[in-house]
Amino acid sequence: MDQYENPAAVAADPGANVTDLLVERVRKAPDQPLFAVPENGGWRDITAAEFLTQVKAVAKGLIAAGIEPGDKIGLMCHTRYEWTLIDFATWFAGAVLVPIYETSSPAQVQWNLSDSGATAIIVETADHFARFDEIHADLPLVTRVWQVDLGDLDKLAATGGAVSDDEVERRRNLAQGSDLATLIYTSGTMGRPKGCVLTHSNFVELSRNAAVSMADVLAPGSSTLLFVTTAHVYARFISVLSVYSGVKVGHESNTKNLLPALGSFKPTFLLAVPRVFEKVYNSSEQKAEAGGKGKIFRAAAAVAVQHSEALDAGHVPLGLKLRFAVLDRLVLSKLRAALGGRVKYAVSGSAPLGHHLGHFYRSLGVKILEGYGLTETTAPATVNVPEQFKIGTVGPPLPGVAVKLAGDGEILIKGVNVFAGYWNNPEATAEVMDGEWFKTGDIGTLDDDGFLTITGRKKEIIVTAGGKNVAPAVLEDPIRANPVVGQVVVVGDQRPFISALITLDSEMLPVWLNNNGQDATMSLTEAAVNPAVLAEIQRAVDTANALVSRAESIRKFVVLTDEFTEDSGHLTPKMSIKRNVILKDYAAVVDGIYSAAPATEGQSLVF
Repeated sequence: MDQYENPAAVAADPGANVTDLLVERVRKAPDQPLFAVPENGGWRDITAAEFLTQVKAVAKGLIAAGIEPGDKIGLMCHTRYEWTLIDFATWFAGAVLVPIYETSSPAQVQWNLSDSGATAIIVETADHFARFDEIHADLPLVTRVWQVDLGDLDKLAATGGAVSDDEVERRRNLAQGSDLATLIYTSGTMGRPKGCVLTHSNFVELSRNAAVSMADVLAPGSSTLLFVTTAHVYARFISVLSVYSGVKVGHESNTKNLLPALGSFKPTFLLAVPRVFEKVYNSSEQKAEAGGKGKIFRAAAAVAVQHSEALDAGHVPLGLKLRFAVLDRLVLSKLRAALGGRVKYAVSGSAPLGHHLGHFYRSLGVKILEGYGLTETTAPATVNVPEQFKIGTVGPPLPGVAVKLAGDGEILIKGVNVFAGYWNNPEATAEVMDGEWFKTGDIGTLDDDGFLTITGRKKEIIVTAGGKNVAPAVLEDPIRANPVVGQVVVVGDQRPFISALITLDSEMLPVWLNNNGQDATMSLTEAAVNPAVLAEIQRAVDTANALVSRAESIRKFVVLTDEFTEDSGHLTPKMSIKRNVILKDYAAVVDGIYSAAPATEGQSLVF
């Protein structure tokens, strides 16, 4: 199959804008908790009506401060309740929000604000303000600056008293569906970020259709704890969808506090990237190892995977049922409790989850619904849903969305979620559009049921000197699942064989070292040449190599003594590698691989 279209489940309303979703929610259930905020060690609910009141108050403050309809306002803030409050207040004031990642450098802040033509910015912390202040002189249009941690939202609300309800109502109704709702800048993995023009209809129609498709996930009483950055379209869309669907949302931006927050908030579904699920699994395994229960944990994991695979096959043998029941009670139930005890679903995107983890979590009682999308598609284009669920795929198109494969396998998307183009960049827009179809740059396959499988990124396909095409993700994903591995970058374009750059995971490494009789205090530099660590990495590489032909297999790997991070410029905020930046910065290392001894499987080089 090379094309699959899922008809819209809800009739389009070209006159609707995002504010209508909140107004509709308040009309349906004004007293329903829509958010919860940390308070006195617990959580305090905020009802839909209370949220709307606060939104209008901040919107009045923005209007009183001189914000005009269509004005662009930058926002640099961690994932927290105030992010969504500001988002809706901006829409109610008739303005447009320009999210800025909280990790952005001054140069990145300057680009987003200058390219968008922003006239104001809201920052969260003193550090955020300092980064903005460094380049403020180069941004003459930005004349208003507010800081959340200084109580400026309360001050805005206090100064807006003279603005009438009628004026707010007039402002919020100005935008039609086709009008600009937000400018979200791409993460810049392939060069300077481009501003994606997302319309009100993108959010409204996608929310209304996704709510039908994801009805079980968004059922009455559902809740989620957001920790993915809301500056990214992924969490931003889920926030809007939750407002529309009546899902209670909490926030925890510090992942070090995630497990305690999950335990107290007790969400019914989660939103995360595969790296989070890998970390939870690996840390649980290493904790069990440290307690002398590593063998039983691995046995439980193996049986969990077998159990899930048997469910897919349509029959679970009695012996497997009994083994699973015992190990579930002894081991898996504790992991469920660590996630809060109520999680039934998790929505995962940005990279493949992998067969093992998909089946493991499914037997844990958590269906991980893998999905696929980009900023240009307002996040989801396809997603597995509880009734249509195939591990290893990213699901079928959402209602109102169509997927088509080009002759070379490139994935094209059309539908209610496709953006209106790149801001002030018609040339870049023309490059990615084929009529109504958006050319994603990713390649994949469609099965007979319309389920999409991602096989690689078109621009990342490696062609060896021997003419062999290699998709890096097939090798990188299973290696990165190993507890000692941080990130992996497969290399070998126009080279005689495939190699890899590998970093160590500084969080998991000490635990692994301790569990394996090594000095847990050794540095990354020492660990990079440690025989036990190298043997463990070789084991991970061997596992990945077993999935491909010899011509596609990794013949050498380099263990780096530093890490790829956002701060180093090598990772995006959603933890995707910036492949072109890494290849440029480590060009000498890559050259060294191929100028050294001939390829021998299992050989490693350390830099």
